[in-house]
Amino acid sequence: METPLVVGKRLKTIRTEKQLSLDEVSRLTDVSKPMLGQIERGQSSPTITTLWKIAVGLKIPLSSLLEEEDKECTVVDIQSKEAIVEENGTMRAYPIFSFDPNRNIEIYYIELAAGCHHTAKAHSGGVEEYVFVIQGCIEMVIDDKKIILHENQTLRFQADVIHAYNNPYSSPCVIYNMVFYPKA
Repeated sequence: METPLVVGKRLKTIRTEKQLSLDEVSRLTDVSKPMLGQIERGQSSPTITTLWKIAVGLKIPLSSLLEEEDKECTVVDIQSKEAIVEENGTMRAYPIFSFDPNRNIEIYYIELAAGCHHTAKAHSGGVEEYVFVIQGCIEMVIDDKKIILHENQTLRFQADVIHAYNNPYSSPCVIYNMVFYPKA
């Protein structure tokens, strides 16, 4: 999968469906018009922070920008997915299942290297996140409240506040992150 081309094509489709100009999308997302144009043409590989700005501004799930064909039964090999790399390479997010309006969820496999700190903007009201720790430990910060999760622990939280995924530890951390969107 060529991520810049997929993201660009999806962004243009979503923008067209919402009948928005690049100027309007730029105002809604706080991403420059030239950058949005480069993304739409597949000339730029946006960071996860930029993708989140676009998703939040357009009030869409992040994975809808990475949407794939839906099948009745799907087996996903993480190694076949292209990672969204953030935080100077210390965070790698693999979109496992893109947003599906019938299911209202998206799922990511995320690797956080030792010392990784990633802060996410608040989602719209009603959005919940689930974090499943597969390996290592993670420090979640939800609206200034720190929660430490260890291997095989799970957290559910309302994601309409600023939240952070931190790995202040010396070993890597691997999580699954499921984002649930309420029906519109």
